[in-house]
Order: sequence, then structure tokens, then C-alpha cells
Amino acid sequence: MARTVGSSGPKTMQAILDAGMELIYTHGYEAMSLRRLAARVGIQQGSLYNHIDNKQDILFAIMSAHMEELLAELTAALAGLEDPLDLVRAFVRFHVTHHIERKKGVFLFYYEHRSLSPENYERIVAYRRVYEHTLISILEKGAAAGQFIVADPQVSAYALLAMLTGVCTWFDPQGRLGKDEVVRIYTDMALKALRP
Repeated sequence: MARTVGSSGPKTMQAILDAGMELIYTHGYEAMSLRRLAARVGIQQGSLYNHIDNKQDILFAIMSAHMEELLAELTAALAGLEDPLDLVRAFVRFHVTHHIERKKGVFLFYYEHRSLSPENYERIVAYRRVYEHTLISILEKGAAAGQFIVADPQVSAYALLAMLTGVCTWFDPQGRLGKDEVVRIYTDMALKALRP
């Protein structure tokens, strides 16, 4: 396949990341070859090295972009909210919706982080800690206001995240329940678990 005439460096890099995500999601990181990636993008394999140093760069770039987008969108979803109940509702809606709509990025984050180099793994985990700390802070605020009963905010946050994240393994867009209905059910469960 010939390279698209007029394609730029940033455009080609985005095509590499998009194709990389698709191939890793379909075949797994270890099975994805740079030869297959180059063919999918429409460039020579050697041309990949104008954009990346190795396969690890692709995985890290995909995960970094996913986490940066996740944190930016979470910040926007929570903007202007003060009441802990509203914050939990917004957090649950955001988390469940994100995990339904961005299934490939979520899959790569949870199942391919083991393929990161130790240095890259630590950098990605730092993003995850920021995300987790956002929920921990909401729970602490709600407990301090007497709205939540939380024995340990960190453990409670991890339990909620585990419950919410599970939606990406079973949700079917053509299934019996729509996204909004699932969000409502998860929100009710989360609030019942937290409120006195």
C-alpha cells in the first residue's frame, strides 16, 4: 500500500497510533508486528522509525493519550460541582460512559499494561493514581460532611472502581438495557453503598 500523498508527520503518527490500537486490541501487544503495523498504515516498515524508536513507544503513546484524555474529560465532568452526592453521580456517569464508549482504550489499559517497560509502567500508573485520588477525595469530602459512611476512603474507592469498571466486560449496545439505564443502575448501587 502506498503512503497517502501529502500526509504529514503528525497525520502519519496518528495513523500509526490508530492502527496500533486496532492491532493490539485484536491480536495483543506481543503478536503485533511492526511489519503488519506498517502495512496497515500504508508505509514501509523502515519509515516507522521516522516516528517511533520501537514497538514499546506505540503502546506507551496509546496509553498516555488514553489517560490524558480520561483525566481531562473527568475534570470537565466534575467542573462546578461541590456537593459530594452530585460529585459521585457525575463520577459514576463519567466512568461508566467512558468504559462503554472507549472499550478499546480501556481494554489496552487494563490488559496490556503488563507489556510496558518498568519506566513506562510507572508513568502510566501515575495517571491512574490521579484518577483514583479524585474518587478518594470525593468520598473523604462526603464522609466529612456526614453524607457517606466510609470506613476507609481508599478501599471504598477501589471497590467502587472495580464494580464500575466491570461494565466494559458485559455491556452490549444492542442488549436489553441502554447506556443511560445502566448508568442509573450503577449510580443507585454506588449511592446505596455509601449513604447512611
